[in-house]
Amino acid sequence: MTNIAMIPARMGSQRLQKKNLAPLKGVPLIVHAIRKCREAGVFDRIIVNSEHPDFGPIAQAEGVEFHQRPEELGSNNATSEDFVTEFLKANPCDRVFQVHSIAPLLTTAEVRDFVSAMIETDVDVLLSVVDDQLECLYHDEPVNFTFSEKTNSQDLDPVRKVSWSITGWRSATFLAAKESGGCATYAGRRGVFPVNKMAGHVIKTEEDLRIAEALHDFVHLGGSVEGD
Repeated sequence: MTNIAMIPARMGSQRLQKKNLAPLKGVPLIVHAIRKCREAGVFDRIIVNSEHPDFGPIAQAEGVEFHQRPEELGSNNATSEDFVTEFLKANPCDRVFQVHSIAPLLTTAEVRDFVSAMIETDVDVLLSVVDDQLECLYHDEPVNFTFSEKTNSQDLDPVRKVSWSITGWRSATFLAAKESGGCATYAGRRGVFPVNKMAGHVIKTEEDLRIAEALHDFVHLGGSVEGD
């Protein structure tokens, strides 16, 4: 069984320019992701996937591979299904794990446990989720509570937000769904894997980056946010 870590790294971004190269603790976000995947020790290959050649030397310096996808797959109009499909056709494997560099508070242990969970449960797609055990509304209507009574938050069913910090797909199922015109992202038997709530913090703006900077050592150097 071949398990590949794919780290997407688009050069363009609308709010934070070249965000994959933005420094966090003096190290580019893309490098944090690469090192996290290497430290996890669960991947047969680690590949940076970008339309821009400048990520090639970075990948090489960190001892991993580089896949340069077509330039059009790096535009704002390209979907994740498009570039994942192109990647899988060029890099055959049993499973691919997309590890986002813009979710730097995902821990190495969570990457390792996520991969183990997908292999053990034998699902086709595994989604990372953040559990939120608070009253939630959708279109101003209750999702996990009722207006007829007040429930203590600890007694509520958690609402599970897909974090996309790490996602796993069985390659054959993903490609078959794409080729049939279906939605490949959620195709087949699905599972969810809870990650710490900070793993759902995604870097889109300079403010997001500064928040991640403030929380980095707490999350990665002995802090814990699970169950808070």
